[in-house]
Amino acid sequence: MTAGSADALRAGGGTPLPPPGPPPVLVLGLGNLLLCDDGLGLALLADLSSRASRWAGRAEFVDGGTQGQMLIGWLEGRQSLLILDAVALGAAPGTVHVLEGDEVSASMPGGQLTAHGGNAGDLLRVAALLGETPPHLAIVGIEPGLVKTGQELSTAVRSSLAKAVESACAVLDRLCTPSS
Repeated sequence: MTAGSADALRAGGGTPLPPPGPPPVLVLGLGNLLLCDDGLGLALLADLSSRASRWAGRAEFVDGGTQGQMLIGWLEGRQSLLILDAVALGAAPGTVHVLEGDEVSASMPGGQLTAHGGNAGDLLRVAALLGETPPHLAIVGIEPGLVKTGQELSTAVRSSLAKAVESACAVLDRLCTPSS
């Protein structure tokens, strides 16, 4: 750090603070709590955000609900995006899906990747058009079994939540590790 430098130091000195602005990683929970398994992204978000200290301020946790394209502003200035959502790829209900990098776009060629309107696929397509796609993308979700009016997750999805949280933590650990 030099005189006039914009680098701020942590209390106690020595270690530079991250630059101002949003944390580099956005964790975005999507879904509708009133449509059974469609709300699983928000259940995953609640669990991950309760562990936020693990990622030392490098991640921001946002409940995106079913806002879809209205969430585009949250992507600005991010290095990474982790989406948590119900992911309908035709597998057995309860299957945990982890999509990263090119797998994300390959999984949504013009179709709907998630179970609800205002989905991750629409958001990512608009982000690409506007040049706002973060360099690192990942989606962790569970294949829904029951998308109808109701607030309870299906048995298949409930039994997969712990595995999905473990997968999301592993992805988030990688995304939040500063590159050297």
